[in-house]
Amino acid sequence: MAALEEEFTLSAVHLGAGPDGLLGVEPSDRADQFLVTDGGRSVVLYKLSAEVYRIYSTQGTEPIVLFKEGAVRGLEALLAEPQQKIESVISEEEVIRWTKIFMILRHPILLFITEKHETYFAYVQTVHSHTLSKYTLVLGEEKALIQSFTASMDRKLISLITLCSDGSVYEALIPTHPSDPEKTQRVVRSLLLKGIVSGNARNGAAVATLDQDHVAVLGPAPEASKECLSIWNTKFQTLQTSKELPQGTSGQLWYYGEILFMLHGKFLTVIPYKCEVSSLAGALGKLKHNQDQGTQAVTRFVSWETSQECFQNSEQSKRILRRRKSEMSIQPEAPASKQLLSSIKKDSEKHIEVELRKFLATKRTPGCHAVIGDIVTGLLGRSKAEPLFYPRNCLAQLIQTCALSYSLCPGLMEVALEKKDVQILQLCLQHFPDIPESATCACLKLFLSISDSSLKEADVHMESVSASSDGAPEERMEQQPGAVENGSSPAEADCAAAANGRPPGTREESASSPVLPKRAALLNAVLHSAYSETFLVPHLKDIPAQHVTLFLRYLYFLYLKCNENATMTLPGIHPPTLNQIMDWICLLLDANFTVVVMIPEAKRLLLSLYKFVKSQISICSELNKIEISFRELQKLNQEKNNRGLYSIEVLELF
Repeated sequence: MAALEEEFTLSAVHLGAGPDGLLGVEPSDRADQFLVTDGGRSVVLYKLSAEVYRIYSTQGTEPIVLFKEGAVRGLEALLAEPQQKIESVISEEEVIRWTKIFMILRHPILLFITEKHETYFAYVQTVHSHTLSKYTLVLGEEKALIQSFTASMDRKLISLITLCSDGSVYEALIPTHPSDPEKTQRVVRSLLLKGIVSGNARNGAAVATLDQDHVAVLGPAPEASKECLSIWNTKFQTLQTSKELPQGTSGQLWYYGEILFMLHGKFLTVIPYKCEVSSLAGALGKLKHNQDQGTQAVTRFVSWETSQECFQNSEQSKRILRRRKSEMSIQPEAPASKQLLSSIKKDSEKHIEVELRKFLATKRTPGCHAVIGDIVTGLLGRSKAEPLFYPRNCLAQLIQTCALSYSLCPGLMEVALEKKDVQILQLCLQHFPDIPESATCACLKLFLSISDSSLKEADVHMESVSASSDGAPEERMEQQPGAVENGSSPAEADCAAAANGRPPGTREESASSPVLPKRAALLNAVLHSAYSETFLVPHLKDIPAQHVTLFLRYLYFLYLKCNENATMTLPGIHPPTLNQIMDWICLLLDANFTVVVMIPEAKRLLLSLYKFVKSQISICSELNKIEISFRELQKLNQEKNNRGLYSIEVLELF
């Protein structure tokens, strides 16, 4: 359910839209402040070597400059060298029509749409990695011109929604990380809403994405041709609420938070709105809610069986709802699993996620394991047939149902390894009880070899890593043995460590983790996995020596962390245990000792492990001696009943 609240005037705008009128609305640093720019103010722009299209300012990063030829630069780099050569990204006669910037893990991603001879292109620029991807928007049989753009984003897809001159709203899903960035790829759009705006919009129309299932549309309604602001549910294709605008609009619409901005007559008007969680009852107007005065409570029903559409008043709507309810009771719906399997074959990834949520909300049956396995098989089959289709979110939700296993869907980890999807692999290691040793070792190879830049963008569960074990900014190799540090040799440092009660060889290893936190979380998932030593050791021999050394350094770091407290445990929600750490150290040395011992970088690590084990043996020997004395004390304690009320005892320990 959605509702528009009471509007109020923010400021007067005496000029019309365009370069001399209202230029834009942007949020300020404070939640209750907004920046409004019109033609009555000016900004001094010092010319660079190319014409600037727009400058973007985002919190936490430097301003981003987009040039009219499609090049993207950081403002600091431009100010340092203003006359640098700016390349042309877009072709001749290609014009930028719309842009938007997104933030993913504090990294900006810029989307800009261009048009050339009524053909539209989408460019996705990842600023920090300087990766540019180009897509051609396939309009299909409908050749209507695009009047307005809006977009939303998750970590892997951009949902580009367009309002066209035929009054319909379309959606195109654009990947943020394409399989082949060098090639121009085609993106097919799908119809979301049909004929919701009149084609004779005098001042244009606009669309804005409010959340995953709601859009706001500004323009004349097709029935009365009066300009209005409306909110539509794209999931169920229903009109939720609308408000007439008798003084007319400029076809411009902005939204920030839960506030809509628009020109109504000569005034900039603010309209707060509310969008509830999308449900069938809310979309059909059956949820109880309060309507503001002046808000037209009209619900539009779309028949999924036919293409006919009808508008009804509230009394007629109630009769339709009663009739549909009786029809639904006579004709039960198909099972959610069959609807989902059918949707996987042909629908968009966003629609599949909606059907998956419906399926997961149903009550589990005894055969649900096989059904979930079929769903995963269907998703993987389509992913292999369509390289751009990779439903990571759907796969992650299915894995976390704990109803899957490796034997039920063996192709899942194979596809994840091929795509280097560490998020899916981590979930498989955490939830699959029957992963073979070859797959576990393949995951370990990937976790040790994947680049830091790829890890920063990955969505990894960090519950097994504590904040105190964060790694250094760079994963550096150990220094050569014999190097002098702070005026003392390694041997002298070991003596100092022993004098302070620490085992030798721990002066540097225990300071910080040799791997980044996300890599540590992935390696911890491997440590928790089940295995058979007989079958695992042959696969461990295939790991490169430098990666074996890195893993040994991390295990040694964990071992030192365990020895820092009396409980011999690591902090965190689900950290590796001391037994798991020691078992994996032994496995790696058994499989690769003859190779590791020949690596100069690993010599110091092996010496530290040797000294540490030797010191532990010495400590255990001393503890055994103390244990004998404790036993004698316990015997004496048992004989205390034979003593009087007061006594002085002298115990000698040798």
